Amino acid sequence: MKIPITGGCLCGCVRYECSAEPIVMGNCHCRDCQQATGTAFAAAMLVPREAVAITGEVKYYEVTGESGQTISRGFCPNCGSRLFGKRASAEFLSIMAGSLDEPSEFRPTMDLYTASAQPWDYMNPDLPKFTKFPPPM
Repeated sequence: MKIPITGGCLCGCVRYECSAEPIVMGNCHCRDCQQATGTAFAAAMLVPREAVAITGEVKYYEVTGESGQTISRGFCPNCGSRLFGKRASAEFLSIMAGSLDEPSEFRPTMDLYTASAQPWDYMNPDLPKFTKFPPPM
């Protein structure tokens, strides 16, 4: 993936730049991600939080994840585009693949929370599948 990674919201009020390679890229099929995206899964990449510079105002909506941790979902308060996800205790930020300036560079390496996947959702058979969150690699 080309560094820096850049992207932003639909209206352009929020922009970001990431100076690090993604740690992992994946498709999350948990029910919470389905509801937050309005579709079958959330396509996102995990990056070091300190490697991301954000300009513009980001609003966060907090939920309690299946892990019991608080997950904050970041979005543009003007156009509503979902951009980020973060846990309070983590050093990482997830960036939504659809918000990338070059979304074609997103290459998922796994499907997770497949136990919640919808029967009408097609998953790439070549990707590893995890019924919950994958074990540390």
